Amino acid sequence: MTKRKKDYPWEKNYPEGVEWDIEIPAVPLYKILDDAVAKFPESVCIDYYGKLYSYEEIGDEVNRLAKGLQRMRLPKGIKIGLLMPNCPQFLIAYYAILKIGAVVVNYNPLYTINEIGNQVIDSDTRLMITLNMTVLCEKTSNLLQTTCLEKVIIASLQDSLPFPKNVLFGILKKSEMASIAFGRVNVSYETLIENDGKYKEVEIKPKEDLAVLQYTGGTTGLPKGAMLTHYNLYANTIQSGIWFHELEEGEERMMGVLPFFHVFAMTVVMNLSVHKACRIIMHSRFDIGQILKDVQKKKATLLPGVPTLFTAINNFKKIDKYDLTSLKACLCGGAPLPLEVKERFEEMSGCALVEGYGLTESSPVVAANPMFSEGKPGSIGLPFPGTVIEIRSTEGRRPLMPKDKVGEICITGPQVMKGYFASDDTNDVIRSGRLHTGDLGYMDKDGYIFVVDRIKEMIISSGFNVYPREIEEVIYKHPDVEEAAVIGVDDQYRGQLVKAFVKLKDGRELEEKELKEFLKGKLVKYKLPSVIEFRDELPKTLIGKISKKDLVG
Repeated sequence: MTKRKKDYPWEKNYPEGVEWDIEIPAVPLYKILDDAVAKFPESVCIDYYGKLYSYEEIGDEVNRLAKGLQRMRLPKGIKIGLLMPNCPQFLIAYYAILKIGAVVVNYNPLYTINEIGNQVIDSDTRLMITLNMTVLCEKTSNLLQTTCLEKVIIASLQDSLPFPKNVLFGILKKSEMASIAFGRVNVSYETLIENDGKYKEVEIKPKEDLAVLQYTGGTTGLPKGAMLTHYNLYANTIQSGIWFHELEEGEERMMGVLPFFHVFAMTVVMNLSVHKACRIIMHSRFDIGQILKDVQKKKATLLPGVPTLFTAINNFKKIDKYDLTSLKACLCGGAPLPLEVKERFEEMSGCALVEGYGLTESSPVVAANPMFSEGKPGSIGLPFPGTVIEIRSTEGRRPLMPKDKVGEICITGPQVMKGYFASDDTNDVIRSGRLHTGDLGYMDKDGYIFVVDRIKEMIISSGFNVYPREIEEVIYKHPDVEEAAVIGVDDQYRGQLVKAFVKLKDGRELEEKELKEFLKGKLVKYKLPSVIEFRDELPKTLIGKISKKDLVG
């Protein structure tokens, strides 16, 4: 637990029943699954397109895969990659890897061979677990030839689906299924789990041993692996459970739409669900119609997402045909949530949209608004239990006083990573035990934190600091705008100019001159976009964040 130095301003605004002072035991991360299996063996753990898996069934397969992996004589600490979309085997492999003392390395299955290859080499991944899909097996085949990867375990996607979907999938998607010759290099997942599940327990030192190597762009430079220990991830799961204490253990139904290989979904969707023994309604791909259909049909109570998911729901043409009243709360992270999107979603759905904040380097969650009691619009909320957030100067690194002054958001807590793997950047990001986020923000007198922008995304125009998020918030207020992103572009006279990229709602028309006129009087002159470019789509990352680096490029 973070050492207390004083009473913190946010404590008095904590939801009833939540305390800042918490003791989190140092135990392996997989204990959350073992606890759920013991308490709720017959409860549904996964609903995968209608095929139901109980906690007991999942726990048993995790143990059998753990024993199968141990039969391969894998040393403790070996890096094992997961290259697959959301599916039951992802969750099973994740916890099995942890049980044998190995380290999970999450891979984005949509990455190019070069991108995956660079990560394999950097992390020293020797074993990969994937699905029998041609697009994935072609990548692993190439990686076996060009990197340090030695073996690939291949699971059958069809075996995860219910009848008759599994049969139809094998027929209709035959061209997408790989023909595999199993042997020394390509190992059958199904053969590997044919055992009694009596694996040999491995001693885990939770505060020292890595659980996950999670790659990120980081707060500086190129992608690098954040070393997240068992304790980091276990602590953040427990913190999340305490903060969202209103969740009923064994009763909630969590929409698993965000990809589990992303840190937000890994903790908030997968690990928190297991900790609370939720039913995970798992989706392998983003389909807004199917998501809404499952919310209604399967009575989902929780829907975590990124802002673009809720924007898509707000603007879905047939939204009135869906009943979303089963939703208790929707959790938003991964990117700043425009106030206009939040207010419109809550009005349309009658469900609270709760914004939180985190980074890969902090496992990831460090702050959130209360789930059901009143938070503050536009805020990322209050620091999590056991977490200290400070606003410090970007120059002198000193704490900023008084409150409400903009500086760098810095974090201390049990969820902060051990460091970056094989990188000298750790000391630039973790100083005196504090994680320097690279985000600009301020804290009000009540302890609520407001993110202004990324330090690197701040625009300096004619000597003035301009924060893109502030401009985006105003653009979103125009009734014809669906999405907006603001960047700085070089200018010989002013240093940088403000440029906005805008996607309009379907069927709407808007001229650059009209939008500029709308913004006048709402922004000071030097913040007004000099150029507005309309696009049919804005580039996005796989989890749906608008990709500003692609706009800059």
